[in-house]
Amino acid sequence: MPDYHDDLRLAHVLADAADATTMERFKALDLKVETKPDMTPVSEADKAAEELIRGQLQRARPRDAIIGEEYGIEGTGPRRWVVDPIDGTKNYVRGVPVWATLISLMEAGEGGYQPVVGVVSAPALGRRWWAAKGAGAYTGRSLTSATRLHVSRVERIQDASFAYSSLTGWEAQGRLDGFMDLTRAVWRTRGYGDFWPYMMVAEGSVDICAEPELSLWDMAAPAIVVQEAGGSFTGLDGQDGPHSGNAAASNGLLHRELLGYLNQRY
Repeated sequence: MPDYHDDLRLAHVLADAADATTMERFKALDLKVETKPDMTPVSEADKAAEELIRGQLQRARPRDAIIGEEYGIEGTGPRRWVVDPIDGTKNYVRGVPVWATLISLMEAGEGGYQPVVGVVSAPALGRRWWAAKGAGAYTGRSLTSATRLHVSRVERIQDASFAYSSLTGWEAQGRLDGFMDLTRAVWRTRGYGDFWPYMMVAEGSVDICAEPELSLWDMAAPAIVVQEAGGSFTGLDGQDGPHSGNAAASNGLLHRELLGYLNQRY
């Protein structure tokens, strides 16, 4: 199996630089915020963080392609870095500390491009999670000061903690009834939102989570972290990985039941 240690170290360096940039402007009274064509916000910090990461990648990995939320795809090849400079921009611009920079490396394989390295860095929470293919998932302040992650062992849906971002999107896909049935079946529900539920699944504090509409940069880094922690990360269609435009993550034991609820048709 390939050794991704150098790529993981680089991803941490990139996250360190992004953290410094985003934290400098977090809660700034003069923060500039624009509305993109899809009606979602983008701040000057989003753009600055992605520009910084792209610049460092172009110097350190000039042969690799880069895909980012703000500036699209650049380059070609069997390796692609996928970047979300601030996942949770709406929280960021309102001063809510639940946001993170997501950095992933994807490699081409038999099933298409799949994540092999992922770093999720949430500096306002003082948290970071990461994983590399075949090397496990971890959380901590650095590569040398870390705790290995493992998903929960909850086996019954009625004992499960279910996290989600919001109700938006489920109704448009005809999945709202199944979603609501799931919330009634589980032990507990919480709307933590964005990257955080996936990290909670990876560390075993939440058992299942799902979102109806996502982009590749929202999912690539969380997917490898959840998978390396022993969990399952698929689309709502059951396809492994971050390519379905939506996501379901679990401790693996509850995955079939999770998908069953969210694919109900009335």
